[in-house]
Amino acid sequence: MGDPKGFLEIKSKPAGMRPIYERTDDYSEVEQVLNSEDRQLQASRCMDCGIPFCHWGCPVDNLIPEWNDLLYRGDWKGASERLHSTNNFPEFTGRICPAPCEHSCVLNIDGSPVTIRENEAAIVEKAFAEGYIRPNPPQVRTGKKVAVIGSGPAGMAAADQLNRTGHMVTLFEKDRKAGGLLRYGIPDFKLNKHIIDRRLKIMMAEGIEILTETEIGKEISGKELLKKFDALCLTIGAMHPRDLSIDGRELDGIHFAMDYLTQQNKVNDGAYVAYDNRITAENRHVLVIGGGDTGSDCVGTATRQGAKSVTQIEILPKPPEQRSADNPWPYYAKTLKTSTSHEEGCERRWSLSTLRFLGMQQRVTHAEVQEVAWEQVNGNHKMHVVPGSTEKIDADLILLAMGFVHPVHEGLLTEMEIGLDSRRNIQVNPEMLTNQEKVFAAGDAASGASLVVTAIASGRRVARKIDDFLSSDT
Repeated sequence: MGDPKGFLEIKSKPAGMRPIYERTDDYSEVEQVLNSEDRQLQASRCMDCGIPFCHWGCPVDNLIPEWNDLLYRGDWKGASERLHSTNNFPEFTGRICPAPCEHSCVLNIDGSPVTIRENEAAIVEKAFAEGYIRPNPPQVRTGKKVAVIGSGPAGMAAADQLNRTGHMVTLFEKDRKAGGLLRYGIPDFKLNKHIIDRRLKIMMAEGIEILTETEIGKEISGKELLKKFDALCLTIGAMHPRDLSIDGRELDGIHFAMDYLTQQNKVNDGAYVAYDNRITAENRHVLVIGGGDTGSDCVGTATRQGAKSVTQIEILPKPPEQRSADNPWPYYAKTLKTSTSHEEGCERRWSLSTLRFLGMQQRVTHAEVQEVAWEQVNGNHKMHVVPGSTEKIDADLILLAMGFVHPVHEGLLTEMEIGLDSRRNIQVNPEMLTNQEKVFAAGDAASGASLVVTAIASGRRVARKIDDFLSSDT
């Protein structure tokens, strides 16, 4: 490394966030940026470990020490090239990744890891600003055609990689614009959508065809595509939400989190939503059920919509402030996470089970909850009800953010008779092939809901498998 003592002399300096009073009035990105000089100094803290655990912790195998060194030396172009060698879309992961690399950073033993995620975002933004990233279409085409169904992070990565090898790629998306979860599931205050459009323009200039508002399995059958393409890749995500089948579920004012977030993103993009169909937190007591990132996104969105109050509950116990003995470094720290949305104002509660929803005139007004306690029995967590702990929480808008269980089966998967595994995800073999000839699957659809960076890694892997398949066919 250029400065082997950087981590001793330079303190960690995150870029920080926009002031709360300012950012809650709009949907612009919350995170700020450091100037180039400070960012290079932050890169100097990368300590040239004998074993780069950050690389081990990264799902896309980013060469983190290498591009941190190039950044420190001021070689922004070289850093961008090294970064893109393993990650197709660092502008996405540099904004929304939970940074398992930083959890694995050796400096995190002392609680002060290298600002890897922010360094990544800075490198790719400088590369765009300086014109280092430009369309680079393949010089030779193979004559093979591949259809990628679903334009989320896995689909975009698979399409990008397959196009680079010279195959003709068509990316299908059922919504009005491409991007999948990135566009419709992640709030603008975390990922501005011009970031997606900027990358899509480059991909199209490199020869990828993107067809939107085309739902395979409805407008076009999957079997019809099989006749036109040499291989199909299913990257449709795991968008079937986990429901809460309790009394009162049918009341108005109870919605799945993704329906809520998607609608607001579409409104931000200029789409018209009729008043009767609008899901809004304005002047409402909002209850978010589910303590993960999706629930946090609902909290931030509700705050911006002008909610009277926002409460987020979780059935699991409150995570510890520090790592527990059974969760050592360099594994991902299962500790309490406070997001920027939580900082903006939210009551958070844990170990609460929802018993039923109550309402008047078909509109939800309360959620009845009960406290639970957890204990370990033979290595498994077991839940017990706390007697006399039942209470009611005011809520006239309830958002179910309890995760996703599997991909949507109706339509494409049913029509093509795609095999499913025990978790009802698409079943694939080691070559990422489904039970249908020349039909591959990747991303959340095959593995279950996970991180954007994991989806990108899966998209890259399936692209290699498809390329091997097409090459052997040739």
